[in-house]
Amino acid sequence: MRKITTCALFFLGSVLLAQNKAVLYNFTAIPQSLSLNPGADVTYRWYAGVPLLSGISANIGSTGFSAYDLFADNGVNFNTKLRNVIFSASRNDKVIVNQQLEVFQGGFKVGDWNDNAYISFGMYEEFDVLSYVPKDLAILALDGNQNYLGKYFNLSDLNVRAEMLSVFHVGYNKRENEKLIWGVRGKIYSSIFDARSTKNSGYLSTIPSNGNTMYEQVISADMLLNTSGIAKYDDKDDNSDVAKDIQKRALLGGNLGLGFDAGLTYYPKKDIQITASVLDIGFIRHTKEVESYRARGTYKYEGIVPDFFNGTGGDNITQEFNDAFPRDTLKGSYTSWRPVKFNASAQYSFGQTEEESCNCKSSDGTAKYNNSVGLQYFAMSTPRLPMMALTAFYRKKIFTGLEAKATYTVDSFSSKNIGLGLSTQIGPVNFYLMADNLLELRDVAKAQSASFQLGLNLIFAEKKDGE
Repeated sequence: MRKITTCALFFLGSVLLAQNKAVLYNFTAIPQSLSLNPGADVTYRWYAGVPLLSGISANIGSTGFSAYDLFADNGVNFNTKLRNVIFSASRNDKVIVNQQLEVFQGGFKVGDWNDNAYISFGMYEEFDVLSYVPKDLAILALDGNQNYLGKYFNLSDLNVRAEMLSVFHVGYNKRENEKLIWGVRGKIYSSIFDARSTKNSGYLSTIPSNGNTMYEQVISADMLLNTSGIAKYDDKDDNSDVAKDIQKRALLGGNLGLGFDAGLTYYPKKDIQITASVLDIGFIRHTKEVESYRARGTYKYEGIVPDFFNGTGGDNITQEFNDAFPRDTLKGSYTSWRPVKFNASAQYSFGQTEEESCNCKSSDGTAKYNNSVGLQYFAMSTPRLPMMALTAFYRKKIFTGLEAKATYTVDSFSSKNIGLGLSTQIGPVNFYLMADNLLELRDVAKAQSASFQLGLNLIFAEKKDGE
């Protein structure tokens, strides 16, 4: 049982969402680039994503260890590998999981070249999990506290959240003049389920008292788990149709919230571009099917050291412990805040195309240049330090209807993350495919991060004069 608890604590508490899509950002040949910057320089006449196929993405990664460290067929006992990983990890090590699926998306242009605006809209489903490695709790589950006299186990190491939601959005993109484009997007969030335990505090310590035969043990804790949309499934008599529940909540029947995105593109010179965006400034208010669990109290014991985690505390001591830490089930509402993302980039373009002579733009908003190089910065808020990444990129228009973008990203997961994206256009049909951390895909088990994105759209270009 202890091994199962340890594994559950380690893996459940080792997940952190990540939404850095460095290859897609500002790749304006792809309409989905608007989702990362509502002020992107796009000039399609209109576009429509193929339902359920226009945007599919997944991302997984880890810092400090890989799947190979735990599951390698190398003759080392799993318990030994688990201990090695736990003791080598820090409380700030993390694993990332993120998944998105566009249900539908579209957009259309209004106005003319000199004074135009762009309307976009859509709906997508997203699954996120966020946490850090709960190292002290994993050690307690694995070894107990008896061999750690004088150590303060930090109970705030448990910091985890998991959620599934749908997002409805409408965006407005405005070309203010030849140099400035700005955009905003409003969002309605509909939570399908939510579970979070992010405001825990407390400690456990055991120290010698009155010689070597007596010990003083202090446990002080305030632990809280908030959930919505989950609790009723714990009832064995519940006959709910989970699929129907998910569908209902996804279509604005869940706990609702509001948010917005904003972004811009600026050209100080024709061949120099600066972009920035801030995403998901918003919240969800959880009032339906809410159930929260709290354990709060302080317990002090003096005597022969008991080990509550191994069940050696004795009936009387264990009862005293339970009385000191009453577990309450709460029904009140709570608010969850979305993780805020920030993107910024600087780009230099070169290599004129034949379109330079007519002073016109391609259908995706890129003008006159076959090549672009630059840097992109990404940051995302977390309960601890922000997650950050820096990406160098090169974008190449290979020929009409085919563009490529290569990236090199440095972040907490890897210092050699090479990504590649391709966008093709045959008539109105646009298909794109991109992947990250290509060097490590030769042995996926040893890879510390991997991601992919793909999609299928219909894009109708701006009509040229005379058409």
